[in-house]
This record gives sequence, C-alpha cells and structure tokens, in this order.
Amino acid sequence: MFSTAMRKSIVALMLCLLMAGVATAQDTGVVTKPSAHSVVETLDRLEEASKAKGFMIFTRLDHAEAAEKVGLKMPPSRLLVFGSPKLGTLSFLKWPTVALDMPLKALVWNDAQGKTWVTYNSAQYVADTLYPRHGATFPEEAKSGLDRALREAVETATK
Repeated sequence: MFSTAMRKSIVALMLCLLMAGVATAQDTGVVTKPSAHSVVETLDRLEEASKAKGFMIFTRLDHAEAAEKVGLKMPPSRLLVFGSPKLGTLSFLKWPTVALDMPLKALVWNDAQGKTWVTYNSAQYVADTLYPRHGATFPEEAKSGLDRALREAVETATK
C-alpha cells in the first residue's frame, strides 16, 4: 500500500510531531520526563507506582503494535490509561462530556535514538484547561494532590 520511502516519511513526521511536544511542554501542559528503563519496564513500573498512589489501571494501548498491523513501523509507544473512579464518576455524572478527556493517560515512548520518555498532562492543565472546556470545575484542593501523585509515580517509574 505505502512504499518504503513513504513509510519512512510518515515515521519521521510522527517523530517530529512527538519531539515538538517535548519542546513546547511548558506552553501546553504536556510534561515529558526521561526514563532510565525500556518502554516496557517503564510502563510496568508506572503501572505499579500508579496503583500505589490509589489509581485504578483501566488499560494499556500499544501504538507500535497497532501500526505494525497496518504495515507501518514505529518505535515503541504505549499508553497507560488510569484514574480514580471514586472521583471521576462524580465529575462524569455532573458533566458527562468530561469523559472525553478523562481518565488520565501517560504515554511511554522511544525517540528516534532509542531513548525512553514518559509524557503526561500536568495536573494544572487538567484542572485549568480540560475540565473548563466542558463547563466543569476541578476542585482547587485536589490539584496539588494530583500534581504530587503524578510527579511521584512518574519519578518512581523512570529512576
């Protein structure tokens, strides 16, 4: 379907877009941290650290595996979907469309040089951008707790 040159161009474009996210992290609420481990090990560590912080793990998505199924190749890239049904359900009941952006997600991926990274939305972005776009409010007192839980889980996973 796609020539080898076309596939390489698509992969190069995807990597450029991913790296652009790293460069603009402060402007977009995207937080990216390097990991000392492989994608699989980092994801496993992140799942365990998230559970230890009280989050429920909903699923893992393997973007590279999906790409391979349609004849494309990309570096390892896996998404962890996690959250707190105890807190999230209350928001979904009051503002159903918040479920478009939640639960939380963390992307564990390799760049073109094989370096592993973890990327996630900051708690501030969740509270100040994702919730308000649905007319919802995020409890101010919960923002610092979410920020701490995310930072600590990612730090545990990447060290």
